[in-house]
Amino acid sequence: MTLNIIMAIIAYLIGSINFSVIISKKVAGFDVREKGSGNAGTTNMLRSVGKGAAAITLLCDVLKGIVAILIAIALGSIFNSEDKSLLVQIAGIAVVLGHTFPIFFGFKGGKGVATSLGILLISNWQIGLICLIFALLLMILTRMVSVGSCAAAVLYPVLTLFINEHYIVSEGSGYLVYSIILAIIVLFNHRTNIKRIMNGTENRLSFKK
Repeated sequence: MTLNIIMAIIAYLIGSINFSVIISKKVAGFDVREKGSGNAGTTNMLRSVGKGAAAITLLCDVLKGIVAILIAIALGSIFNSEDKSLLVQIAGIAVVLGHTFPIFFGFKGGKGVATSLGILLISNWQIGLICLIFALLLMILTRMVSVGSCAAAVLYPVLTLFINEHYIVSEGSGYLVYSIILAIIVLFNHRTNIKRIMNGTENRLSFKK
């Protein structure tokens, strides 16, 4: 129990390092949350700061998820945890919550998509790649990042029902509930986007720029 709490705190603090705010202030001289959609994420960085800053933000946010899971595995091994998969799941949920509600930045963060992608890719590369490709295809077809992100979030729990291999820790037992929780967090963070999608007013990307 103590190890689980420690892991949750570590992962939450890792998630709370908001690279979009740090990079936007360093590169452009303003807090990205004060521009565009007000979101501290890659898409708003792309629109408000530029491609380079957005790419770095995306990479760093993905790495947050990867690092949190690797630390969970390391701690599980060091302390001989009886349920390393639970430790991994705690780390995954906590790092996304940290990204969404960062303690270092007034609890106003991003939507957790890139960090969730990092978690998926390191936890189960097969599921991660399927969700990534699915999301990218929808983003290209609709030119809406939110559509791809939300659809991939819904797809993740579905895939856990059919894929029981390639998990970095144990097999797929227990991952369904975990995947549903992550999906709910991402969908909740996109609730305003979902309303705009339904109203036909969601912002679209321009691939010509």
